[in-house]
Amino acid sequence: MILATIQGLFSKRQSKNDLELLVLQAKDGDKEVLHELLSSYTPFMKKTASFVCKRFISEQDDEYSIAMSAFHDAIEHFEQDKNASFLTFAHLLIRRKLIDYIRKEARRKEISLGQMTDDDENPSSSFSILESTNSFEQFTATQQAEERKHQITVYESMLKPYGLSFQELVKISPSHEDSRKTAIQIAQLVAETEEFYEVLQTKKKLPIKELEELVDVSRKTLERQRKYIIAIAILLKSDLHYIKDYLKGRMS
Repeated sequence: MILATIQGLFSKRQSKNDLELLVLQAKDGDKEVLHELLSSYTPFMKKTASFVCKRFISEQDDEYSIAMSAFHDAIEHFEQDKNASFLTFAHLLIRRKLIDYIRKEARRKEISLGQMTDDDENPSSSFSILESTNSFEQFTATQQAEERKHQITVYESMLKPYGLSFQELVKISPSHEDSRKTAIQIAQLVAETEEFYEVLQTKKKLPIKELEELVDVSRKTLERQRKYIIAIAILLKSDLHYIKDYLKGRMS
């Protein structure tokens, strides 16, 4: 499959470049690459939609169609030198379009109940405001900072059951590059192995014994890097692409 080399965001730095190269090819009119991107990133679209809607989203839901449309728009409008990583850009577009859809649906239901507001009496004005909200030029530094703040809050809530915090993650990051890369590889192993991640979720600890048998790292090192590995494993399983971008310098 054309995207076989780019399935892990943190597997290699080249992965991000490969994905964005394919995005630019699709943007330039390569229909085959466009189809492959839409097909391969279906799980990403559904997962992002579920994250926004706070419920399971299937391919039969309207929300999935909106997510796919937004993903396609992200391909059409992505610019390497202006936007964050493509997945972050796509995540933001999907989130914004779904929020607008949810608001429109809520407004439609209010209208159907005869609950007209002043804004409803001027639909063209309301529509122009929504269109302005949807415009791609709205991805300013302020908006990105707000999204990052929101994701940090979400990440904090995900780390709390493990006795960790976002601030602590930066402090406990291994100082040596080789040690950090090894810890990230172990975190990937935990995140991608169903049995290991289930232990992490249910028992709130790493399966140290099992990991020790699979990785070339001592038990003492695993224990010392335990918090960092747990935090990164949780992040890798999340849709928090801004946080991933923010930490990428320390995680590469």
